[in-house]
Amino acid sequence: MLITTTNSVEGKSIEQYYGIVIGEAIMGANVFKDLFASIRDIVGGRSGSYEAELTKARKVAFAELQQEALLLGANAVVGVDLDYEVVGQNGSMLMVSISGTAVKIS
Repeated sequence: MLITTTNSVEGKSIEQYYGIVIGEAIMGANVFKDLFASIRDIVGGRSGSYEAELTKARKVAFAELQQEALLLGANAVVGVDLDYEVVGQNGSMLMVSISGTAVKIS
């Protein structure tokens, strides 16, 4: 499955459009991660725990996007847009939303 942010694929033709597909993942951040992230904010540096959660959420969202496209019969997703948000009470959750157009290319 080819997934790209571009609206076309060089050297390939889009034979059929199946419609918009979406993948979403919301991951909760626990109290210990918040505590250590706050310390990182004060002393500087990267928050490995939050980065790991973002990576996990992104992988889940991409897997959902791909699965939805496959169920439609697509072999590619074009025009992909990736969005990160902080949601929930006090910004306690991380959300990754990915959307694109499922297509058949040849």
